[in-house]
Amino acid sequence: MNTRAIRKILRDTDFIHTSGTPEELKVAEYLKAQCEAMGAKTWLESFPVEMSDMREAHLMADGKEIPCEGYRLCGSGEVEAPLVYLPDTDPASLTKAMGSIVLLDSAVRYFLYRDLVKAGAVGIITYDGSVFYRDRDIDKKELRPYVVDGAKKLLCVSVHAKDAFALVKSGAKTAKITVRQEEYEGASHNVVAELPGLTDEWIVLTAHYDTVPLSRGSYDNMSGCIGLLCILDALKGKQYRYGLRFVFCGSEERGLLGSKAYVRDHEQELGKIALNINLDMIGTYMGHFIARVSAEEALVTYIKYLGSELGFGIAPRQGVYSSDSTPFADKGVPALSFARIAGPSQAVIHNRYDTPDVLSDERLRTDSVFLTEFTRRMADAVKCPVKREIPEKVKNELDEYLFRKRKED
Repeated sequence: MNTRAIRKILRDTDFIHTSGTPEELKVAEYLKAQCEAMGAKTWLESFPVEMSDMREAHLMADGKEIPCEGYRLCGSGEVEAPLVYLPDTDPASLTKAMGSIVLLDSAVRYFLYRDLVKAGAVGIITYDGSVFYRDRDIDKKELRPYVVDGAKKLLCVSVHAKDAFALVKSGAKTAKITVRQEEYEGASHNVVAELPGLTDEWIVLTAHYDTVPLSRGSYDNMSGCIGLLCILDALKGKQYRYGLRFVFCGSEERGLLGSKAYVRDHEQELGKIALNINLDMIGTYMGHFIARVSAEEALVTYIKYLGSELGFGIAPRQGVYSSDSTPFADKGVPALSFARIAGPSQAVIHNRYDTPDVLSDERLRTDSVFLTEFTRRMADAVKCPVKREIPEKVKNELDEYLFRKRKED
């Protein structure tokens, strides 16, 4: 795939396309057409996602209205209570949450949410953005179903960092949250394309294509989707020992929902998957290339050697990456994620500044050349050399990442 084709894909998908929306489906159908044009058998697989239509959301602090966005899926209602800024969430600090609306410095994560409910909090305020940026964008967040997981729903809103700073600086004493929304079940889609091999075993490659509400998602993660398309284009027309299955995952930004749906719906086939290769954010002008290997340490060494052989700088290490490789590893499939990580002053994600301008066509191409060669070697191996076992260290990280246990301090 040449750089002109790469830039066209970036232009064609340069719009917000969040989980479960018509815009997400439009991009899914676009990717399907791209794969079909390369000669791959391709189809869409639907899976359910919880959705909501926000009717209204308001935050009052000491009688003054503060611009906000209501959390999707946090329920509907109204609550008024003392406002408490909670920069720390240790047990002693949590005692201040009783009967209060709490302003947090962090996201609403699984164990923290339970701690807040148990501590008696009645509402939650989070913030996003920067006091140094000119914009006043407010992220449209959600109270994810797996975070609630049977616990009581608390009304939640998000504000801009500038307003959060002003609330703390002014010493605001009371807050009132109002949220009205309609919750329902919608649908998202995985796009699946295949290049069959000589055996009935597969290498599965993944990349997510959905965005968050503020972002057009060029870096995170149309770049990874372009990487998959480059690999497909380079390896089409050849038949390797292992088949290649390309899965463009929907709804990753809402908690890896697409890849979780894939491993759930294809559980009987997972024994035939030798390896999962995931791409999440590549191709920036600046930044270093990494690999996170949820498999044996020998694969880390192999990637180091391959990088040296090909003259491609890469920093691999064993661990869990917050992307679509994780559900595969959790099901016992050796998995790894590749990414080019740029500094926050060079390329950022989950906001309006994630645009095609941060991506280099040439870097996308050269990153994809390395990824293609790695994939080709795995697919054409007499026997995929990666052991089909997940090390205990990685299993422990998976338990922490998937909230089966608290992360140790």
